[in-house]
Amino acid sequence: MTPVRYGLFLTPVAALSGCMDLPPDGTTVEDLAAYDAAVGTLGCQLVSEADYGVVEFQAGLTRAQAIAITEQRLARDEAVRLADGGVRLTSGSCAA
Repeated sequence: MTPVRYGLFLTPVAALSGCMDLPPDGTTVEDLAAYDAAVGTLGCQLVSEADYGVVEFQAGLTRAQAIAITEQRLARDEAVRLADGGVRLTSGSCAA
């Protein structure tokens, strides 16, 4: 009986899953934590331009960084779109 070699299959899968843990380009893991904390102060929702401004100020992010993190949270199912066009985080301290 020939042994089954799983290593060749698991290595690429493990490598891809590791990529999902990376912060968006131009941000750091610390930026992600600061973003989450700042959004938490807004009741875990970003609805208006003012909300993004608060997150940018509190977390020390640019608008592009805040948008990139928001898009990543949506792609990872760590946030959901609201009917009014906003976004609500659903992970970390914002998990219901």
